[in-house]
Amino acid sequence: MKKHHSGGQRPQSKKPRANVLEVKEQEELMKFLIAQLPHKNRNNIKSLLKKRQVLVDGKAITQFNHLLKPGQRITLESASAPIARQMRGVVVVHEDKDLIVVNKNAGLLTTATDKENRETVFSILSNYLKEQDKSNNIYVVHRLDRETSGLIVFAKSKEMQELLQESWKQSADSRSYLAVIEGKLDPAEGTHRSYLFQSKIFKVHSSQDPDKGDLAVTHYSTIKSNELYSLLKVSMEPGRKNQVRVHLQDLKHPVIGDKKYGSKSNPIGRLGLHAWVLAFKHPVSGKNLRFETSIPGSFLKLF
Repeated sequence: MKKHHSGGQRPQSKKPRANVLEVKEQEELMKFLIAQLPHKNRNNIKSLLKKRQVLVDGKAITQFNHLLKPGQRITLESASAPIARQMRGVVVVHEDKDLIVVNKNAGLLTTATDKENRETVFSILSNYLKEQDKSNNIYVVHRLDRETSGLIVFAKSKEMQELLQESWKQSADSRSYLAVIEGKLDPAEGTHRSYLFQSKIFKVHSSQDPDKGDLAVTHYSTIKSNELYSLLKVSMEPGRKNQVRVHLQDLKHPVIGDKKYGSKSNPIGRLGLHAWVLAFKHPVSGKNLRFETSIPGSFLKLF
């Protein structure tokens, strides 16, 4: 009787399987891993987390205090997840089959321009998705200025791009920004309206003449302030190019680091504008999605 057990017929022997652990009770990730991996110390485990080699139900987790639930499966990858290499300046906040929400650093363009073709959020995400499947594509839904940090959403299909852009105007009130401005607003909160238009040199201007541009409405409230600066929460209707920057210049309290629109100070070496909260209804699932980032540390240091 012949035995067909040659090594070449075992795919497992070619590619070692990842180590999979099952969670039995609710506990913090670090505590679980220390108990399950007696041959590794805390620093070894922190290194695994930092390199995104610890997956909880298939998703890379980096927080050591992440709370585990019974039934979840922990996978320990033998190599760093490729996302850690690729995503310089971009952190994935949410991803599903239809869309992807990321938090971008200041200094990254959303997409390439005629004048500039360096690495962008679009190119980084395109590479990330194509590494998973070469047929994957990414589509721009909205943009953030290069020097603005924060939340931005991309679609994974042309249909989803159109659905998101259709609903964008309705969800404008669910997008909040943080702005650090020069000085202190009086009153501390309010609304500013004007008509915006763009010059031939791509600078946006503000006017009270309805015939000159498109109506833009900006709501603002002060979160913190001192003698030099104020931290504002800002929302827009409908959300036009450079709207926050132009309107705060109108109010004689420009965004710090915004030389283009009247700022004379740059205490943190970047524009003091951050896309803080993003909320919208998922066009396919109908689920209400809401994402909020932490306030940039450089903003808080001023207060």
